[in-house]
Amino acid sequence: MYLIVLLYALFASVFTISKTGLQYTEVFFFVGTRMLLGGATMLLFLYFFQRDKIVLKKKLFWSLLLLAFFNIYLTNVCEFWGLKYLTSFKTCFIYSLSPFIAALFSYLILSEKMTSKKWLGLGIGFLGILPVLLHETTSEEGIGHIFFFSWAEIAVMIAAASSVYGWILLRQLVKEEGMSPVMANGVSMLMGGGMALTHSYFAENWNPVPVLEFFPFLECTILLIIISNLICYNLYGHLLRNFTATFMSFAGFITPMFTALFGWWFLGEDVTSSFFLSAIVVFFGLSMFYQEELKQGYYVQPGLG
Repeated sequence: MYLIVLLYALFASVFTISKTGLQYTEVFFFVGTRMLLGGATMLLFLYFFQRDKIVLKKKLFWSLLLLAFFNIYLTNVCEFWGLKYLTSFKTCFIYSLSPFIAALFSYLILSEKMTSKKWLGLGIGFLGILPVLLHETTSEEGIGHIFFFSWAEIAVMIAAASSVYGWILLRQLVKEEGMSPVMANGVSMLMGGGMALTHSYFAENWNPVPVLEFFPFLECTILLIIISNLICYNLYGHLLRNFTATFMSFAGFITPMFTALFGWWFLGEDVTSSFFLSAIVVFFGLSMFYQEELKQGYYVQPGLG
């Protein structure tokens, strides 16, 4: 169990490091640089240690392009742009709605069964996030709204939905086409990173590059690649051997708690009472949802000590 806590503490640190990095560079350049380096690292790993898995079929080009656009480019650009105006823990908290979005996608795209208790859990979860959404920072107030949602909040919601759709695309490539997940992620990161850097070249100030302080930017980029692309990716895969994906998704709700702690400690962010209120309500909705999933046949496997 301690490895699960470590995993989601590391995931939480990604939001803190990303928020710090955005003080020294622009959104598109940050995303593009990180993804190009992360993708290259993954493909180099395959080349030196698992060369037999470097298989790229021409017919899969469009599937990889879609994966790159949704799972890499759109997800990360929207997340980082929203993070620029939101607190790190608010961004992470909105992102924690991914299991709810995944359930809706499964219902709409994969025609999976949704019971009345699951629908109730989803409804409670969406209502639970309202107190956090209604509390705004000064920077958030100045970028405009649609109803009571700020553009930054909408961007992170788009990122969460795009990420879920990206995982569906990745699952199709791995399960149906037999592609190595490291290969699929590595190639899509290179392609998505190229999209972000191209966007950066036309939208951001390259003089010579959109970086205010090079060393802190490089430090944050390297930390993100090591923690997110290398450690978390492999640790998550290891833990799935001992725990079900359902349990892992449910346990992921501790990530916003760590993000709030790191944001308060390292970034000086003010953690409001609305955050804890939303956390309790969303946790209740998630619990109801996952209890129903377990009744439908998903069981937690024996875990690590």
